[in-house]
Amino acid sequence: MQALSRLAALVALLTSLAVSSAWAQEAANEGDGAGGEIDAPLLDAPADTEAARAEAEQAQAEESEADGESAAEALAEGITLPSGAPDYEAWARIALRAEQAIEAGRASDQALGSLRDQIVEWRDRFAEARSENRVPLATLRNQIAALGPAPAEGASESETLAAEREALNARLAELERPVIAADLAYARADTIISEIDDLLRTRQAEELMSPGASPLAPGNWSAAAGAMTTSFNVWLREIRQNRDSPAEMKTMRNQLAFTIFFAVFGLVMIFGARRLPIMLGNRIVTRGTGPSQGVWSFLVSLGEVVIPVVGILSLLIAFDTLSLFGPRSLAALNAFTYIGVDVVIAGWIGARVFGRNDAQWEVLNLSRGARTEGRIEALLLGLAYGVHVFVRTVSEGEGYAENVAVVLQLPVMVFTAIVLWRIGRLLRTHARQAGEDAENGPSFRDRLLSLGGQAVMLVSILGPVMNLLGYNALADFVVYGTVLSLALVGVLLVVHVLLVDLYGTVTKRSLEEAQQALVPVLGSLVVFILSLPLFSLIWGARAAELGEIWTRVGQGIQLGESRITPYDILTILIVFAVGFGATRLLQGMLKTSVLPKTRLDIGGRNAITSGIGYVGYFLAAIIAVTTAGINLSSLAVVAGALSVGIGFGLQNIVSNFVSGIILLIERPVSEGDWIDAGGQMGIVKDISVRSTTIETFDKTDVVIPNSDLISGVVTNYTRGNRVGRLVINVGVGYASDTHRVSEILMEVAENHPMVAVNPAPQVSFMDFGADALMFQIRAILSDVFYINVVRDEFNHEILTRFRAEGIEIPFAQRDLWLRNPEALVPPRTQAEPAQPTTLAPDPGDPDPDVE
Repeated sequence: MQALSRLAALVALLTSLAVSSAWAQEAANEGDGAGGEIDAPLLDAPADTEAARAEAEQAQAEESEADGESAAEALAEGITLPSGAPDYEAWARIALRAEQAIEAGRASDQALGSLRDQIVEWRDRFAEARSENRVPLATLRNQIAALGPAPAEGASESETLAAEREALNARLAELERPVIAADLAYARADTIISEIDDLLRTRQAEELMSPGASPLAPGNWSAAAGAMTTSFNVWLREIRQNRDSPAEMKTMRNQLAFTIFFAVFGLVMIFGARRLPIMLGNRIVTRGTGPSQGVWSFLVSLGEVVIPVVGILSLLIAFDTLSLFGPRSLAALNAFTYIGVDVVIAGWIGARVFGRNDAQWEVLNLSRGARTEGRIEALLLGLAYGVHVFVRTVSEGEGYAENVAVVLQLPVMVFTAIVLWRIGRLLRTHARQAGEDAENGPSFRDRLLSLGGQAVMLVSILGPVMNLLGYNALADFVVYGTVLSLALVGVLLVVHVLLVDLYGTVTKRSLEEAQQALVPVLGSLVVFILSLPLFSLIWGARAAELGEIWTRVGQGIQLGESRITPYDILTILIVFAVGFGATRLLQGMLKTSVLPKTRLDIGGRNAITSGIGYVGYFLAAIIAVTTAGINLSSLAVVAGALSVGIGFGLQNIVSNFVSGIILLIERPVSEGDWIDAGGQMGIVKDISVRSTTIETFDKTDVVIPNSDLISGVVTNYTRGNRVGRLVINVGVGYASDTHRVSEILMEVAENHPMVAVNPAPQVSFMDFGADALMFQIRAILSDVFYINVVRDEFNHEILTRFRAEGIEIPFAQRDLWLRNPEALVPPRTQAEPAQPTTLAPDPGDPDPDVE
């Protein structure tokens, strides 16, 4: 599982893996004894003669057997094992031999891997044994706790309690001993697995850093030519033998129909049908619009991979049914399919990343010529990696020496380095172009791609240099690891674009809005996290190591007396989500169906709904934690730390939270009230846990902390009811009949439908003003929310009645005195007679005769 492309090579890859697994199983069977034990020859100790080797192995086996039995007896001494418990005696022997194999360090990687698998199986058994007697142990501990604390030294307790405590403690010790044995065995197995992993990692690092044969040596080229000539001769000899064999020819004639069918079908799929997805994708581009166009284009483009790969596999089946190839020639032919599969996958990734002409799905910001170059170089990179896999597979199958393999890989390495250099240059070009087009410079992704381009260019230089110096394993590791990483990064970029298009299609948003949304970014982050194991496998991690990491994660973390695992966290989330949904459903039912039928006002209904929500969320959290099996008493330390943090750093938040609860219980302010708090006047729209939202009459939302509403001065105009008082001041001229003015104002107030009858409106002659006689109307309105509407209607009606009755509404009188009026007269010439100084009245000024 080292290559992303090899995962797609379905049948061919599975065939090679099956052969490798069979070889590994045979080697393991040769090294394993009956019952899954590891025999002494695992150490591969050299001996001068067969007799000496047999004698040494026999002595080592007898010594190991004796040591293993003694260790097992010590481990299981005095333990009453339950039915189905692990065989600790057999485990002791296997563990001892594993430790000896690790200490000797001469076992092969394959043998160590087989040994590790056995230790993992034993560790799984011990993990199950650790949970033995869980219920009886919990019962006994609760019974002992019910007896109370043990008496202090020198103190005494009743004989009955002492006897009961002693019996319970004895039973507890008896039940705990198998669990302790399982814990000890588990720890030993875990240590052995860690030691094996460390040894394998050390060997891998030493192999990478060890120099080997250099392809520059002239003798290596002649050896490579001779080895390839021998292989070609063997392949040709196999073909001639099968061709001259009557039995093989008869088989080939019987299967000729199948051969022709699969051959024709494969050629059609490779050279004919593969154009169908491209034509369909072009039609979608010309007719489709928006994010849905990208989704359909991606789905159709998958046919560009599936159809050619099916064609390649069909041709492989045709060659296999031809009965013309021998084992070695057929193996080389199977390895040749890697080239076709890698080219197909690389071509698809290049088309999706760089985009075709006039396509809308390109990931990189490049010119049309650079996009074409990028597609070609991606195709060439797939070809280079396919040839590399082909050469390596043939070298391993033919048994070539290292000096032959490095010579065959040198041209492929140089070609791969050239393509990597050009791809790295394209990545830097994209980042530079994106920075020029963006207002704020290149984004984080573009800068990361630019840095990656520089790293790729550096690898393209170092790879061939290391190969020429003889560090062949390190060169292959760096160069082809970079190739696979580039392919995986390209797939991740394509998936990100797909998520953006899917989000835009589902939410009916434009492509620009979908690109700026958070959901696709979070989805891409999840996909990247899921791809981390693939990156690890590419860069040398073993599947067993990833499995060990997953085991560690599955074990969780110890919190007090409880262990929290990912399964527990998932259980908590699911149960809490169910409780949260049930609470919201109950709130909705009460708010819409039950509470509106009661006599409670809207504030009371909101208080009940919010209170049920808080209680429901709290109960959902408690039930979720207890369902996961977490002991809440073990969280006491964490709760204490949180209380200290709340006391110092979160006191304002807690104060607002408590104030919000007080607001919901006492309800001095309710949703829908008209209030004035701290100079902010408006309608209460929402009372949450931390703050209250007020919508002002300017239609702006003001968020006020709940503690300010509790500790500050708040004016509530609609507390309990919506009745309020309207006050209007009216001024009339001094020549007006005051009694008639009072009658008119009272008639206006009494005739308005919003004015309450009880208490009746009042009209008062308030003051002798500087310019007018001042009257005041006081009226109680049935709904104070309409105070401005009523005021407007009052003013219109008063003005209409005053004009009809001839009552004057005066304006302020002002006398204007000019200190030097002659300055306003223009200078008189000698020819002009003197004119009296007069000022023309302003047309906008009132008549001077009217007081």
